[in-house]
Amino acid sequence: MCGRYVLLSDLSKIERAFEIQETPSSFSCGNNISPGEKVLAVTWEEGKRKPVILRWGFVPAWSKDLPRGGGFINARAETLTEKASFRQAFYHRRCLIVADGFYEWEKIERGRKKPWFFHLRTGKPFALAGLYETWLTPRGEAVDTCTIVTTRANELISPIHDRMPVIIPRAAYDFWIDPMNRDTGSLEALLKPYPAGEMMARSEFPVLGIFKACS
Repeated sequence: MCGRYVLLSDLSKIERAFEIQETPSSFSCGNNISPGEKVLAVTWEEGKRKPVILRWGFVPAWSKDLPRGGGFINARAETLTEKASFRQAFYHRRCLIVADGFYEWEKIERGRKKPWFFHLRTGKPFALAGLYETWLTPRGEAVDTCTIVTTRANELISPIHDRMPVIIPRAAYDFWIDPMNRDTGSLEALLKPYPAGEMMARSEFPVLGIFKACS
């Protein structure tokens, strides 16, 4: 499960890494991005990447009410084509969720949990695999929501947790987000643990809750 992640890179660095422009600035930044917040994602429109703001907590288009907890924050890679909540979004509405890293929690003595911060060795922002959907509230207001796809943990993360978010390799960004790509077999092949050797773990990351503006 991925329930918190980090985005501290400034806007210019993000735009270079994802080759995007005119990025909206109204998204959450900091070292404790949580479900329900407005997050930065990249979709595909008119043959190019488009930066968008989505609410983290996926709500299926057919849902009459907001699900308990504010929507699905994660979707298991192994069941995307089986679950009615995610099937159509997997086929047609895939996105990249911009991050610098994410947390998993280690269970320690007396029920306490210790956060571990995972990031790429390069220190660059990267893409978490996401799905998005537009949901109409009972009042008819459109809300763009998203979820982060998870898979089994790699060798670095598995001692801490059995799941991790899917990281999309940079070379596959366009392949993942292009809605005209219906090659489900090749798409599913991307939903695997990211190589552990390209990642690092830290336990001394600053206290959760520190935020800054992306500018």
